[in-house]
Amino acid sequence: MTYSGHDTFHCRLFWLKKGFDYTLTKQKFQDDSGVFLGVGKNMVNSIRFWLKAFGIVNEQNQLSKLFSNLLDDDGWDPYFENEGTLWLLHYKLCAINHSSIYNLIFRELRKLKPEFTKTHFIDLVKEKKTDQSENILSKDFSVFTRTYNDKQNDLKEDSLSGLLSELNLLKEIGKNENKEPLYRIENNSSDSLPIKILLYCILENEAYGNSISFKSLYSDLRGVGNIFVLTPEELENKLIELASLYPNITYSNEAGVKELQIREKPNLIGILEEYYAA
Repeated sequence: MTYSGHDTFHCRLFWLKKGFDYTLTKQKFQDDSGVFLGVGKNMVNSIRFWLKAFGIVNEQNQLSKLFSNLLDDDGWDPYFENEGTLWLLHYKLCAINHSSIYNLIFRELRKLKPEFTKTHFIDLVKEKKTDQSENILSKDFSVFTRTYNDKQNDLKEDSLSGLLSELNLLKEIGKNENKEPLYRIENNSSDSLPIKILLYCILENEAYGNSISFKSLYSDLRGVGNIFVLTPEELENKLIELASLYPNITYSNEAGVKELQIREKPNLIGILEEYYAA
């Protein structure tokens, strides 16, 4: 489990595109990379970290096919103007688990503590790994809140706003008795989650076969129900809608056994091509 690497910088709006373009040049990230990237040298490591956290590059610094299609100058959405792209980035950040805080909060903490503080997060991590530095965890939590919560960005300067704040998944709801900020995770915009983005996120999980249980879809490490903060009812409605759109996909609920069944898997990149072409 990793809780550092970003040098306390949250991912800014254009960092992923800048990092993608720099990676295309085949140069290695180093102190003077900031000249190309247009950032200070202390931000260079952070951009490299976020490229891995979102799955844009792998550990060998190789670009993924998905993000090559997405972020190329002539790609599907190089400047993240489509809300579906933000949902896709959110999923990748949680599912890849290069930065452990995101999956841990969306999958576990929000259920243990529907209203949580930084201290709740630190306590949960230290239950799992007692020697983890509280200072590092505190900084990681700060980056998390700045990634999803735009409350502190009163000036609404795009370059400083949290990359995923437009999804409105994180709410600061007040303070507790110790005057710590209280947060709640909720999805009041589940209708804005595109069905094709949901389908892509389900099918790109290589652990799934042609029959996928509802429980797995909801609660697995990469379960779309947890990551997208859907209630069981909302997820089921999404799966029913999905099955109505694809003749090779069915959703069954027989004798209390709920399953998504896929007779023939659609082409992954083709799903997103259809979505962005619409």
